[in-house]
Amino acid sequence: MDDSNTGASDDELSDSAIKGLSRGRYKGSGLESEKSNKLGESNRNREFSEHASLVSEGILAGQRIAKISVVTLVSIGIVEILTGYFSGSVVATADGLDSVSDAVISFIVLLGLRLAHRPADKKFHFGYHKVESFAALMAAIGMVAIGIVIFYNSYQALLHPHEIRQPVLTMVVLAAAGAISLHRAFQMRSIANKYNLLSLRTDAKNSIKDGSASIIGFLSVLIASQFGFLQMDAIGGMIIAGYIFSVSYISLKKSSLILVDSWQNPKLTELIKQHIEQKQFRIGQGPEQLQTKVKVRSVLLRPAGMVSQAEVHIEVDGNRPLKDVEMICLQVEMEIRSKFPDLERISIIPHSSIAKPITTQSSSFRRWISVPDILHQHRQQQPQQNQKREHRE
Repeated sequence: MDDSNTGASDDELSDSAIKGLSRGRYKGSGLESEKSNKLGESNRNREFSEHASLVSEGILAGQRIAKISVVTLVSIGIVEILTGYFSGSVVATADGLDSVSDAVISFIVLLGLRLAHRPADKKFHFGYHKVESFAALMAAIGMVAIGIVIFYNSYQALLHPHEIRQPVLTMVVLAAAGAISLHRAFQMRSIANKYNLLSLRTDAKNSIKDGSASIIGFLSVLIASQFGFLQMDAIGGMIIAGYIFSVSYISLKKSSLILVDSWQNPKLTELIKQHIEQKQFRIGQGPEQLQTKVKVRSVLLRPAGMVSQAEVHIEVDGNRPLKDVEMICLQVEMEIRSKFPDLERISIIPHSSIAKPITTQSSSFRRWISVPDILHQHRQQQPQQNQKREHRE
């Protein structure tokens, strides 16, 4: 009597598990399995919510510092341009234009951070995270344009040097501008590194460049006024333009690579693969529950602004029922999330062990073809084979 009741209980649990799977979630069977699944799901939800909260916190902190950056840079730029106009200093005017352009760049970064905070919708299914990288790209292009203007004006001043009026006032303004810009830049860089904000990191580098340019301007005016080397004023402007070009190049490179989905950390790919293949995953239910390992065929990673996305292809036994395959996928996803919280979206794609890898001529990477793909190719090739057979007859 007891044995029959126990068997019926197992069947009921098995049926309920299959029904739960049809609703989109596999709950397992037995009290121990259910508790384990609930605990894993709870940990995964908590880690995901903590990471999402960190991303939102970073965007809000970036918006605050970007607002302060815009107001500060506009004020510094106006003062430096007026000082350069009344003193006749080319380097002061160049540094003022650089500060105003940096204010425009900070404003673009601010807009990008605001858009990046928006949730996914019908048009952008994966969210607006890449808008932040696009803002960094636009900021870098603007920096290049300003650098060209400053270099041209400095070159003209080098050909026709003139004496600087009120050099002491000019040096005081440049020194104060450099100190304020560097202080704000270090604050911005701290926030950018903490929350992994590319556009804010670009703005921080730009601000460090702006503070360094003010110091160079100070030294240029000092040499030109105290030692009589008038060309030094124009040379200082050219050095500032060179700073702008170097920062622009780095920003253009990083933002462009993110926008084209280039992954620059190949070690992480191998680390994820090794971590999954070393773990044991649970399949089956009740007394038939087993522990198995999973073979990883490929790990595809792509950056998306502050977060990254992963597509993991695993190999499973094709004879296993669907509920076991889904259970393995859920466990693999939870394992990756617990170890690599920076991955926002993780897609686990199972393949049957009878799938065959092929290598295309245009790429050295393997593409895994499953049984449905093979059948589809066979149907496409069948009419061509029939035509060849008719032609021979």
